[in-house]
Amino acid sequence: MPNIHDILIAHRGASIEAPENTLTAIKRAWEQGAKRVECDIHLTSDKRVVLIHDADTLRVSGVMKIIRKTTLAELKLLDVGSYKGDEFKNERIPELSEVLPTIPIDGRLVIEIKCGTEVLPFLKAVLSEAGVNNNQIEFIAFNRKTLALSKQWMPEVHHFWLLDLDYGQSFLWRFISLSSLIRITKKQGFSGVNVWAGKALSQKFIFTFHQAGLKVYCWTVNDAKQANELYQNGIDAITTDYFWEVFEELSKLNK
Repeated sequence: MPNIHDILIAHRGASIEAPENTLTAIKRAWEQGAKRVECDIHLTSDKRVVLIHDADTLRVSGVMKIIRKTTLAELKLLDVGSYKGDEFKNERIPELSEVLPTIPIDGRLVIEIKCGTEVLPFLKAVLSEAGVNNNQIEFIAFNRKTLALSKQWMPEVHHFWLLDLDYGQSFLWRFISLSSLIRITKKQGFSGVNVWAGKALSQKFIFTFHQAGLKVYCWTVNDAKQANELYQNGIDAITTDYFWEVFEELSKLNK
């Protein structure tokens, strides 16, 4: 069985304790022992790669700014920490270039590409300038076209196709063709899939992908018992909002 530290992905950093996708949240996750930390990226109007989940700033700042129509300087004026508590007041939206130096030697930053293919040349440039190793970065995206082009731009980096499967309509999972998903995943050169942890993500699902030489990650699991079941079924990585709590519970269950 893989080390529990290695399979847990801290979702948007230590996002339960600190403002999501901020330097504080990212650093806190590393400090807690996370080996993988997930973040989301968008591209600003002046072509800077920034960390934020939504396409606008309203939810985290209370001010409506569309990321692709706003400059980095304008975004840096926004407080994206106060919503989480006074201790995080004046937390700013970070650039990816600010986050990359925080990655430990044995850590991986799992970058979700939330925008389109327009970000790719700038994303590649930021990574090159930072000098990070290819094994310190993983890419995920729902948009298969964007992810496939990213794989062409950065073939040495592992790419995982995000799938919501039965996230919205639970009955649809019965009609999912594993062979079709595997065929597409392999054709695009992806390392595997990152799947919503619903009913579709069965032991058979994981086994079938492994038999095809592909990895299976999942999102977003905050219950330790569910995480342990997936761990026992051979899941390759589990994304969680509660990194430290899930890690402690999994450790107890697998002594």
